[in-house]
Amino acid sequence: MGILTAIAIYFVIWWTLLFAILPIGVRSQAEEGDIVLGTTHSAPANPRLGLKAVLTTIVSALVFAAYYLLFEVWGLSFNSLPHIVPGT
Repeated sequence: MGILTAIAIYFVIWWTLLFAILPIGVRSQAEEGDIVLGTTHSAPANPRLGLKAVLTTIVSALVFAAYYLLFEVWGLSFNSLPHIVPGT
């Protein structure tokens, strides 16, 4: 795997996990009881985006390391998975 391929795979993993991590621990302005004028009631009160970016980076590094270990070091591929033929 080339360096650009590794960066691209990490980038896709990072963005996918970002959307999974974003809703963790978010409370809406309505739940907090402090609604800012001109915003919707469901807007996050304190989204903590910096913390979530760091958490996403750490989790993405772990997922990429598992991917690299399985597919590049141990040589697992999709062709090595058992094929299930429908109707058998």
